Amino acid sequence: MATVYKVLGQVAPSATTDTTLYTVPAATSTVVSTITVANRSAVAVTYRIAIRPAGASISTTHYIAFDASCPANDAILLTLGMTLAATDVMTVRASTADATFNLFGSEIS
Repeated sequence: MATVYKVLGQVAPSATTDTTLYTVPAATSTVVSTITVANRSAVAVTYRIAIRPAGASISTTHYIAFDASCPANDAILLTLGMTLAATDVMTVRASTADATFNLFGSEIS
């Protein structure tokens, strides 16, 4: 098995739009170490993070953060240590277009 440590995804989604941050490739497992939410504006933003097993349609059971707040001109770092299986999808959303999400971890194939 090969393990590759890497930036798994980076996205600055449109306001109030569910956006894919990362999809686990086929025949691969992923360990998510850290996700960052950076607020690039002078007002607080809210954000959502969901894990959709096997790319399922988003539902209330998928959220690991729901309308959490990130202060103005600040960042939130979540150290998770979460495991994802092939084709699982991490979806993010923010209340404005001023949030940037970065995902770090390792892929095991």
